[in-house]
Amino acid sequence: MKKYRVGVMGATGAVGQEMIKVLGERNFPIEELRCLASSRSAGKVLSTPFGDATVVETAPSAFEGLDIVLGASENDIAEAMAPHIKAAGAVFVDNSSAFRMNDDVPLVVPEINAEDAYKHNGIISNPNCTTIVTLVAINAINKLSKIKGIYASSYQATSGAGAAGPIEMYEQSEAVLKAREAGGEGNSYGADINPQVFQYQIAYNLIPQIGGFGDNLYTSEEMKLQNEGRKIMHLPELKVSCTCVRVPVERSHAISACVITEDKVELDDVRKVISEAPGAKLYDDPNEKKYPMPLLTSNQDIVYVGRIRRDLVNENGVNLWCCGDQVRKGAATNAVQIAELLIKE
Repeated sequence: MKKYRVGVMGATGAVGQEMIKVLGERNFPIEELRCLASSRSAGKVLSTPFGDATVVETAPSAFEGLDIVLGASENDIAEAMAPHIKAAGAVFVDNSSAFRMNDDVPLVVPEINAEDAYKHNGIISNPNCTTIVTLVAINAINKLSKIKGIYASSYQATSGAGAAGPIEMYEQSEAVLKAREAGGEGNSYGADINPQVFQYQIAYNLIPQIGGFGDNLYTSEEMKLQNEGRKIMHLPELKVSCTCVRVPVERSHAISACVITEDKVELDDVRKVISEAPGAKLYDDPNEKKYPMPLLTSNQDIVYVGRIRRDLVNENGVNLWCCGDQVRKGAATNAVQIAELLIKE
């Protein structure tokens, strides 16, 4: 089997580390794994499934000889390095949002639009994590009848903000518990809370804002499900009304979605196609209190789907609830799956 030289940009971060882990789990044919990160991490030795790797500083000259680069860096780094990755002859599978809406850059969820990956011009974008989880859950419905619109609310884990997110949640939680035991008063019992990662206290709280607000009062995160969904599902007229909420959960995003189809679809058909859909698992038995939850869906790659029921407002609407690990399927695993498509090509 041919082996490949693969670079992971942002290798010391949460998503980069997960990419390396997933490459090992899926037995990706690696000849060389090159770990790239900032100058602060250069020289650090990482233990990987492919042996110890010394971190190389991310720089224009760092990509020579690579076949594929998996990007887990911020937009500005992705934009700065993309020309150099392409010039080195490597394909850039990028997890940032920098290129997602570019006409000449495929935006790919392999279970949905794998064929788009082969239309790349040197860059393939990984979609937003909530977009991936939601679309894996609902794509099969689109085969029954064209999806016209989606009402959605996402409940997004703290790790979606990076490795520092859960740390801040747990530190705040501990501070509140100590203040409560000491007899403090108020919602935080007098705890000294100084949010750094999130704009407000996240422990014992919900924050109904992820991303900045646009002119239409929706946040940048909320618009991704519509804009990226149109491109991935090839539904240019798709309309999505979304509310994104940060919740005090460590890992795995959850989404409540009302999917509105062109024609009325039968619930039994919906359950059947979801049960057969790649990447999805029907987990739906109200009598047994069986439904997806973050604790069930973390640290694995399948999107669980349940609470399937008829919408009571729109007769062509189907309500469902889904959960998926946003670090894995929502980021790292999806990127590795795209790389697998490239080596099949």
